[in-house]
Amino acid sequence: MNAEDSEQEAPEHARFTACLAELEQVTDADESEVVARVLADPDPVMAGAAVVRHLDRRAEELCREPVWEEWAEAMARVVGDRPFLVRRLREWALFRAVDLGLSWDQDDLIASSDWLQLRTAAGANPEALAVLAERGRTKRIRRTARNGLTRLNPA
Repeated sequence: MNAEDSEQEAPEHARFTACLAELEQVTDADESEVVARVLADPDPVMAGAAVVRHLDRRAEELCREPVWEEWAEAMARVVGDRPFLVRRLREWALFRAVDLGLSWDQDDLIASSDWLQLRTAAGANPEALAVLAERGRTKRIRRTARNGLTRLNPA
């Protein structure tokens, strides 16, 4: 990397860091506006990376809370048609359903990303663990799910 490349990268790294800091401190009332502003950045890859970190952090905080539906709908409106962000929100909704024992579809879990399968395989839903132990996408996912089943039903 030459000096010119370094100078061009620095603003993106600085903006990424600033976006993360702003998203970490955003209030509930301003969240949609701040996420939309980040997504309007001229670098869509940087913006998407910052927002997915935010979505993951917030979804982790809210997925077991009553405000989940309202939050997820608001974020879905803001992310619009950005495929990766839409998929991540959908997968968080599926994770939430599995985690809380709500209605969910096995085929949706099997079609989900490695990220969601591994996260779910580390959980405690026996039906999801059985599905992933048998049909998980990777050896690691299947092994994690089998270990989870053993943990739930020690012999």
